[in-house]
Amino acid sequence: MKRSAADATLDPAALPAAPPARRRRAPASWSLRIGAGLLLFYAGVALLSLVWTPYDPLAPGMGDGYLPPSREFLLGTDRLGADILSRLMAGARYDLGITLVAVAIALSIGSALGTIAGYFGGVVDTVISRLVEVFQAFPGLLFAMLIVQAVGPGVPNIILVLSFIGIPDYLRLARAEIRSRRAWPYAEAARMVGNTPWLVAFRHLLPNSAGPLLAFTSINAAFVALVTASLGFLGLGLDPNTPEWGSMIARGQDGVMTGEWWVSFFPGLAILGLTGAFYLLGDALSDLTDPRRRR
Repeated sequence: MKRSAADATLDPAALPAAPPARRRRAPASWSLRIGAGLLLFYAGVALLSLVWTPYDPLAPGMGDGYLPPSREFLLGTDRLGADILSRLMAGARYDLGITLVAVAIALSIGSALGTIAGYFGGVVDTVISRLVEVFQAFPGLLFAMLIVQAVGPGVPNIILVLSFIGIPDYLRLARAEIRSRRAWPYAEAARMVGNTPWLVAFRHLLPNSAGPLLAFTSINAAFVALVTASLGFLGLGLDPNTPEWGSMIARGQDGVMTGEWWVSFFPGLAILGLTGAFYLLGDALSDLTDPRRRR
């Protein structure tokens, strides 16, 4: 028996196959692109300064004092005749390097202590939480100034001080995340198959709580960069002759009122760009790790 054309159109086998669905990839946000691009630029400048700068960044007298930007000195010179561009390039090694190392140390130690306090609770949680509250009673910059004044200047001391200041923030954040997740089904399943409490805490709970920690890392890095520059501006950070951006601003502050604006302007612009890059990355990471903020 022949089927009619209407019956043929109702037969699912006769219908054309639907094209395969394409998986949509979330486009990278402009915050992520701009922030990552700026950080790569700063990292490239820092690496380049290890092998090349237009002039010796530590040597004064490369030109006359307070020369404005020109073809010979693209960003001008300071009151000692040192090339601003060369010192800016060398300063990227110190400001960016100190920031990254201090944040990495604070993230590692703070996350570990917060995981222990959040998972085990009890007396351990109480002792750690009270110690954190004592340290956070002092403003961050004031606390850094006091410790640096006590231990002395130098790159290792600055890194230890700044990482010590950042540990309580990571500890509190990790503790809150672990406490909220330790009763979730995947944690219960990990305990039921015989994993020790340490494995459950550090192998299952901490990796699943890394999103907020990584998002906060960028915000903390911006704060560390600002504190590093602030200590240099106050003369409490590195050696005064070290090409650090905060000390460069302090060296040129007398010339601002007399028209030599470039001595302080370009180091300040470098600090603004670095902290802005970290803030943009933090905003992008928050969007990626928090489903409620995804568009």
